[in-house]
Amino acid sequence: MSGGTPSTFEFLGLTFNVGNMISILIACAVVLGLVYALSRHLTMKPGKGQNVLEYAVDFTNGIVNSSIPGATSKFLGLWGFTLFMFIIVANLEGLFLHIDVSGVAYVKSPTSDPVVTMTLSLMTMTLAQFLGIRKLGYKGHFENYLKPFVFFLPINLFEEFTNFLTLGLRLFGNILSGEMLLGIIVGMAHGGPVIWIGAFILELVWTGFSVFIGCIQAYVFVTLSSVYISRKIELED
Repeated sequence: MSGGTPSTFEFLGLTFNVGNMISILIACAVVLGLVYALSRHLTMKPGKGQNVLEYAVDFTNGIVNSSIPGATSKFLGLWGFTLFMFIIVANLEGLFLHIDVSGVAYVKSPTSDPVVTMTLSLMTMTLAQFLGIRKLGYKGHFENYLKPFVFFLPINLFEEFTNFLTLGLRLFGNILSGEMLLGIIVGMAHGGPVIWIGAFILELVWTGFSVFIGCIQAYVFVTLSSVYISRKIELED
C-alpha cells in the first residue's frame, strides 16, 4: 500500500478514495445491523421488527416480480432486497452523517460519487448479460442484438451503453444535487440570527424532501435494473 493524496490510497496498483471506502463500509454495516436487529427473533406471530422486515422483503419482491417473469424472479428476490436496502441507506447516509476534514469528505453519501453509482450500474448490466446467456444460450442471447433487423446492431449496442450511463448517472445526479443544495443552506446560517432561523427551517424542509428523493431513487434504480434484466432473458420478436 502506498499513499497518494490524503484522500486516496493505492493497493495492488489501484487507487481508492478513502471517503468512498469508509462511507460504503458504513452503509454496509448499517444494512447488516438493521437486518440482523429486525430478524433476531423470528416467530410465527411476528412482532413489530419482523413486520417491518417482511414488509420490506414483500415490497422488493413485488418490484422484481412485476418485471421479471417465471422462476428467475424468485431467484433474484434476495438480490433486489439487498440492492434496495444498500442504495436507500447509501442515499440517506450523507444527510445524517457527514464528516469533512480540511475540505476532504471522509463520510458522505456513497451514491453522491459517480464511481459508486456507475459501478452499481455496471454490476446490473453484467448480471443481465449473464442471466441472458444462461437462459437463452450464447446464440439466442446475442441474436437479440440483431433484431428486428441485422443493421440494428449498432443501435442496439448504443442503447446498451446509454442504459448503463443513464442508470448510474441518474442516481448520482439526484443525490449529489441534494447534498450540494443542503450544503449551501447550511452555509447561509452564518449570516446572523434571523437568517440562521430561516436557514434552519429550510434545512429541515430540504432534508425531509431529500429523504423522499433518496427513497424514490432507490425504488427507481431497482425497478429499472429489473426491467433491463427481464429484457435480456426473453427472446425478442
